Amino acid sequence: SIMVRNMLGVAASLMMLAGSAGAAHASPNGVWELESRDTRIQLALCGDGTQLCGTLVWLSDVDYNEQYKPFLNAPVANGIKQTSPNRWKGAMQLFGYKMTGTITQRSETQMTL
Repeated sequence: SIMVRNMLGVAASLMMLAGSAGAAHASPNGVWELESRDTRIQLALCGDGTQLCGTLVWLSDVDYNEQYKPFLNAPVANGIKQTSPNRWKGAMQLFGYKMTGTITQRSETQMTL
């Protein structure tokens, strides 16, 4: 697994923690956990209802996360534009790193960044 904190141009997987809407009506709304299981991001549709917004909401208590605590409750994504169903592309920021990328919802419980 590749951790997002080693990022810029690196792929990561997000897994849904709670909620499930069924495959035909998969929604990005909810709390998603990085594959490394040390970071959680709250995602929601925003703006015109097709854009994606997100906030860093949880960090595990592993030692290396201490340096990232100032980023808790900080926006990760703000109005990322939908480019096709279940796909958004735009500027994001995580742990102080700015990047442009694509978030793709693969199923009701998995996304890739």
